[in-house]
Amino acid sequence: MPRLRWWIATLLFLATVINYVDRQTLSVLAPVLRDEFRMSNTDYSRILFAFLLAYMIMQAGSGRIMDRLGTRVGFALTISWWSVAAMLHAAASSAFALGACRLLLGLGEAGNWPGAVKAISEWFPPKERAFAIGFFNSGSTIGAVIAPPLVTWIALTWGWRRAFLLTGALGFFWLIVWVLLYRKPSEHPGVSRAELDALQAAQAQGAKTAGAPVRWRDRLRVRQVWGLVLGRMLADPVWWFYVFWLPEYLRREREFSLAMIGYFAWIPFLTADLGCLAGGWASGFLVRRNWVVLRARKAVMLVCAALLVSGIPAVLAKDAMVSLALISLATFAYSAWASNILTLPADLFPPSIVASVSGLSGTGAALGGMIFTLIVGAVVDRFSYVPVFVAAGLMPLVSVSIILWWVRPVASGE
Repeated sequence: MPRLRWWIATLLFLATVINYVDRQTLSVLAPVLRDEFRMSNTDYSRILFAFLLAYMIMQAGSGRIMDRLGTRVGFALTISWWSVAAMLHAAASSAFALGACRLLLGLGEAGNWPGAVKAISEWFPPKERAFAIGFFNSGSTIGAVIAPPLVTWIALTWGWRRAFLLTGALGFFWLIVWVLLYRKPSEHPGVSRAELDALQAAQAQGAKTAGAPVRWRDRLRVRQVWGLVLGRMLADPVWWFYVFWLPEYLRREREFSLAMIGYFAWIPFLTADLGCLAGGWASGFLVRRNWVVLRARKAVMLVCAALLVSGIPAVLAKDAMVSLALISLATFAYSAWASNILTLPADLFPPSIVASVSGLSGTGAALGGMIFTLIVGAVVDRFSYVPVFVAAGLMPLVSVSIILWWVRPVASGE
């Protein structure tokens, strides 16, 4: 199979699409479910908190599972779990039951990013990694684009319970192809000799600059790990906010109907998809122009953090479409940022611990998301969305400052 690594990346992309369709089903249906179960903004934020709590717990855990069991088996387990959990939402009869289902979903979905980053580190050389990670991560935005019209159509046609059942079942179709296709490059019968030789040479060169292997118990003593954890803790909640609260914001503040949400709520996620590809391409372009890898990633992230400030005028705009356009710029910038920060564990650390470090940074992201989600519910109930959008515009600037200062090449033995 020529260019087999891109077929692998396409599978990871499709897994991420399914991950976000399953995740976004609740967000799209939130206006309906809140009315049916009589939930306040605070009640809804607690359901989201349950997902993020489980997600946080399993980010580090799933990364270690991937490093122990390998990407093929680890990914098969995680997508099976989250697909079953997504389908269980159809049986919910109360807000508490929805929260329990979200907790189960978070336990499974946490494995997608550590597993995918590990797979990319196994199959791609450094100059292609950011674009490959941007490509698979664009599945999150494609899933978010697909979810509003798809889930709305299913719910309006067959009811909201069928929406959870049908979207949750998608993962099992993906699983069949994954088990048949995925192996490590050295074990795959379909990889060409030229591709394998080039990949092994690139990984051997990368091993010289990645630093000495870091034992599990020592990883939290490494400054670069803490830089990634804190950086994502401050930036990722912005994405969670747009993913979980955008349909609610459009319904309550901009007076969109469920049908209008289906028509328009996908637009910020389409621009986010473009951001995934643009961010990965931009840093890869700089690397090909002989920039130091880490410097190229940071340069792109700095520009993205500045663009994320566009979320502040979005909440102040009187016209709903102007607001949506500014939110779309912010989601573009976030996704371009994400393509680079998700690549950093593979740039900084040996392949044997990439998933673990990626999982630890994801733990920080989920913790930040949990705290911010609870704050959003309380602030919106008591005040308005304005303070939330202001915070979402400023937090990435603090995040990029941490990345610029703390995340530097890992010295041997550090």
